[in-house]
Parts: sequence; C-alpha cells; structure tokens
Amino acid sequence: MRWKGRRQSDNVEDRRGQGRGGFPFPFPGRRSGGGFRIPAGSRGRRGGGIGIVGLLIIFGLMLLFGVDPRMIFQGGVPGQGPSSSGQPQIDIPGLPRFDKPGGQTGSGQQAQFPRVNRPAGNAQSDDLKNFISVVLADTEDVWNNLFKRMGRTYQEPKLVLFSGAVQSRCGLGQSAMGPFYCPLDRQVYIDLTFYEELRTRFRAPGDFAQAYVVAHEIGHHVQTLFGIAEKVQQAKSRMSKRDANRVQVMMELQADCFSGVWAFHAERTKSILEPGDIEEALRAASAIGDDRIQKQTTGRVVPDSFTHGSAEQRVRWFKRGFENGDLQSCDTFNASRL
Repeated sequence: MRWKGRRQSDNVEDRRGQGRGGFPFPFPGRRSGGGFRIPAGSRGRRGGGIGIVGLLIIFGLMLLFGVDPRMIFQGGVPGQGPSSSGQPQIDIPGLPRFDKPGGQTGSGQQAQFPRVNRPAGNAQSDDLKNFISVVLADTEDVWNNLFKRMGRTYQEPKLVLFSGAVQSRCGLGQSAMGPFYCPLDRQVYIDLTFYEELRTRFRAPGDFAQAYVVAHEIGHHVQTLFGIAEKVQQAKSRMSKRDANRVQVMMELQADCFSGVWAFHAERTKSILEPGDIEEALRAASAIGDDRIQKQTTGRVVPDSFTHGSAEQRVRWFKRGFENGDLQSCDTFNASRL
C-alpha cells in the first residue's frame, strides 16, 4: 500500500502503557459494536475453580459481546432458544445512494484530497502508528466525501491505541478480544500486537491486511451513523440466540462490504493500491472467518454459533463492496444469500 508521505489523521489517541483503569468488567447492558476477535490459544490450564473474580470477568466478556449470562444457569448453548422459522426479520434503515456513481463528485471530477508530508518514526511501533494514522485519514477522506454526496455530515471517530487492556464506554477491552468498535463512545480500539497475531498465527501478513482491519471497524462506525447498529441491537434483544447470531453475522458482513467500498474509493481518488494488496485483504478476511477459527480452536464447525461469517462469506462481501463502491450492494439484511 502506498502510504508514506501522506496525510495522517489527528484523531489517533495513544494510550499504550497507561494501564486499563476504571471498572474491571463492562457495565451491564452495554455492548461492543463489533470487531475482530482472537480465539483462545492452546494454553495450559491450572487445576482448581476459576473463583469469583474469574466469573466476573467471564460475565463481563459475555456482556461485551452481547451474550446473555443467564445461559450459564439455564443450561443454554449457542443456537438454542425460542423456536423460529425462516429468515429472521429486521427493520433496517435503507442505505442511501450517491449523487454520482463511480467515485466522482457532483462536478463530475474525481475528489482531490490534501496530502501532507510527515516523516515516519524510526521505531517499528511508531512506524506502525504512523501507518494506522494514514489509513484512518484515508477513511476520513473517503467517508467525508461519500456522506457529503448523500447530503449528510460524517462524524469522524477516534482511534485509540492501547496495550493489554483499555477502558471504553462499552466496558473493558482486552488485547485477547482483538480490535473493536464501541458505539457508545464512537471510538475504535486497537492493540497493535494484534497485527503480529494476524501475520504469524493467522498467516495473513501485509500492510493492506492491516488497513482492512481498520476499515472494517470504521464500517461499524458508519453503521452507527446510519442508525443500523441501534436497530440491530433492538432486534437481537427480541430474538432467539440462533436468529440473533445470524443478524450479527449480517452486521459483520456489511462492515466487510463497507471496507471494500472504502478501498474502491480510496483507490479511485488516491491510487493507494500496490500489486498484491487486495489479495492481502482477502487473505485476512478468509483467515478470520468463523469456520476457520472454530476448526482451529475446537476441531469442529457449528454454523448456528457464527457471529462474524464464514471465510467464504467475508471474502465475498469485501469483494462485492470493492467491485463497484456502491453502498446499495452492501445490504446484507435483505440479501437472498449471505
């Protein structure tokens, strides 16, 4: 990806090394807006019970990811709940259209964005921070332009860098969860060590794979601004666990599609792509599919428990957004095929 010497966002907040602070578990009823998660590895276990602190942490994580802790006491498992039939129904706001197709502004000219030369740091972590700042700036430029063409105003989110753990309005975020977006404070949270996991554990290296992760989380922010995230949470609260999981998959696949829309317009306006970049993004999307992760961690695949989509689905929806850059193509909630 061509990124050096280009504008960096002012909306990056570096909290690395500050410690988590705040409450040790999420506030009840507050949930994450979605994100990448790192499955538990094959770490050794110590004998004995987990204790009250362990239970509090587990309950906190369940609340963060929208899982009802009562399942533990009621003997529930993913996929069980009130019976349902057919496709879950959800009233999602329609996606707006642009005033002009194909990455053009109302004047018929490609949008021109300012380019600011800022030197990158020498340390590897600082270099990665600079890269993330450029990617975030690219998302700001693209979405500001698209929202303007839709007659709307884009509200730029902050991106918070943290190490180990971080307190958000959605609760405590930890590195083991992977990057996530919190709709309550409208901020993206990333521990940069996730990218090492992405490269080594998931075998998805490359700078554009890293850019795709940021673009996916910004996709959740766009869903919040459109009112989609709120509608989804309301609908999930009335659904069986199986249907709620399926709606969450629709949410995640739409964020993948929105990241493809971003890549389309960023390439049209800035020529950011180098050979192999899209393949890097597709490799990352495939590597973090629910089926791949479940197979890796448990040895079996349970589709009813999917919350992010299969590898094939994630790749296909990113490609759909990238192929035409049209938000209308990202309507996962009314698609005949996920």
